[in-house]
Amino acid sequence: MTQHASGKLVTTVAAAIAAAFSIFQLWTSAYGTLATLQQCYIHLGFALVLVFLLRPMSTRNATLLRFRWVLDLPCILLSIAVAGYITVNFLEITDRGGGDPSRLDILLGVAAVLLVLEGTRRMTGWAMPIVAIVFLAYAFAGPHLPAPFDHRGFDIERVASTLYVTASGIAGTPLQTSATYVAIFVIFAAFLEASGAGSFFIDWSYALLGWLRGGPAKVAIVASALMGTISGSAVANTAATGAFTIPIMKRTGLRPAFAGAVEAAASSGGQIMPPVMGAAAFIMVELLGIPYTSIMKAAIFPAILYFAAIYFMVDFEVAKMGIRGVPRSELPNAWKIFLGGWHLLVPLGLLIYLLVIIQYTPLKSAFFAVIATVLVSYARASTRMGPRRLWEGFYRGGQSLLEIAMACACAGIVVGVMLLTGLALRLSEILINFSGGNLFVLMLLTMVISLILGMGLPTSAVYIILAILVAPAMMKLGVGALAAHMFIFYFGVLANVTPPVAIAAYTGAGIAGADPMLTGFIAARLALAGFLLPFMWVYNPSLLLIGSPGSVIMAIVTALAGIAALASAVQGYFFGLLAPWYLRALLLAGALGLIKPGILTDLVGFCLIGLAVGLRFTVFKHPAPIQAGHGKQESVP
Repeated sequence: MTQHASGKLVTTVAAAIAAAFSIFQLWTSAYGTLATLQQCYIHLGFALVLVFLLRPMSTRNATLLRFRWVLDLPCILLSIAVAGYITVNFLEITDRGGGDPSRLDILLGVAAVLLVLEGTRRMTGWAMPIVAIVFLAYAFAGPHLPAPFDHRGFDIERVASTLYVTASGIAGTPLQTSATYVAIFVIFAAFLEASGAGSFFIDWSYALLGWLRGGPAKVAIVASALMGTISGSAVANTAATGAFTIPIMKRTGLRPAFAGAVEAAASSGGQIMPPVMGAAAFIMVELLGIPYTSIMKAAIFPAILYFAAIYFMVDFEVAKMGIRGVPRSELPNAWKIFLGGWHLLVPLGLLIYLLVIIQYTPLKSAFFAVIATVLVSYARASTRMGPRRLWEGFYRGGQSLLEIAMACACAGIVVGVMLLTGLALRLSEILINFSGGNLFVLMLLTMVISLILGMGLPTSAVYIILAILVAPAMMKLGVGALAAHMFIFYFGVLANVTPPVAIAAYTGAGIAGADPMLTGFIAARLALAGFLLPFMWVYNPSLLLIGSPGSVIMAIVTALAGIAALASAVQGYFFGLLAPWYLRALLLAGALGLIKPGILTDLVGFCLIGLAVGLRFTVFKHPAPIQAGHGKQESVP
């Protein structure tokens, strides 16, 4: 068999297994999930087999590629054995509760850990496996470590059996969430994309906003927000919307690096936009024991404020550069586009209705939303999901689960070791002592750790680790549970645009043909207000809809004014003026005053911004006009 024919056969087999993966997840969503260990290991078995089918051990080493099946076929067979053993014997294993492991338990446990580490490496790179390996080493090295990190130490039999045959290791909360909530929502997103919803969102946004100054950049923001309602991945969002928006932004005069950065910053925000917020949000449901609707409600205004902040930053930048929008005559008719695709909004509306009004479980709600996607697609010939599109939805749904499933399984190793050694219980005290009991210092420390971990780990993995490690410490210092977990979640997301490793920004740079590092720094600057929002809701939970209606409204108003002033200060653009340093200083001080809650700080903030407005319209009455395509302006008082 030729190499081409062999590759085609592997692709076909992988697509069939991925489709079966989706069908399994849909079936258990409709008729009820299996026992915990069964559900998790069937889910993991599908993922491992697909990873070893689709991702060679190395794409650069010619020798490894030539003999890849000598290595990968045993991995595939062992993956089936690891998953099949638990699936068949789960009743006996559950009765034993992880105690008195057999020799086969231990051998397959070692194999399971190695397979998860290698599968995760192939999907996400070395960062997550290295973290897991460090924790595995910690499980054995306990007696040799200094206090307060020491513990009695465990042998390989105890570690392997705990991680393999209990629900406190590989099959812990992260993988349980991936095997239930996350899977069905990822499949829902795949079906929506196959129906043409993603293209509809982009085209409609372009028709509505393309005429504004820097219109294509604003299209990227709105389209990314809309795509974020169906996609929980910042990188996937960047790739999907950026393929359309970035070339148009470049044609209107925006620098390639700026165009890529706009898309990356906006697409990262899509990961925090309800109703689909990615794997981390569903893991939050499990860890906090609250309904998913509570997470959605808490996330809605921070997400809106994030996109508002990006909008202000982009608007002021394009205003400085004098870049205009696309002439209306060159834009498609927004009403016609809406009429041609409005039915694709029905599944999203149904999902929100079932979650919020009827209060179905997320599993049932997403299952019915998938069915609705198929049914409403027949309203137009252009969106009709015939056999080919249905097949696309099934196999893309299965393939989209791989990175999440592997990251969650690998995170289970970390969490399992922490629970086994007792580190999870002691770490909050260690962190509180390290921060001197100061909440602000602890939050800064948490932010830095989140951003560093997020450079190499998926958002869900960052969230899982820090939710176990850091959230209890924040709560002991008086932060509400939801506010603490949302704080960690947000910074895990913002790592996508934080150099030196900013995955979403690098994706945008690739599409734009720009320097990746420069794109990353511009994206981080555009998302600057997003870095302040988590601090705002920790000090003022009203932004998470916690509190009286009056306090919520006041928090939103001050936050909007604060991020607008901050954007103006950072960009140096203020009501048609390239602002001098002292106006920018006033705006920055006013923004910080509004960001910190409290009547006194709010009054000071509004007064400082008011003073800046007064100076703008008295001292700078007639600024020189900004020339198109130029970012400099001489303004004489």
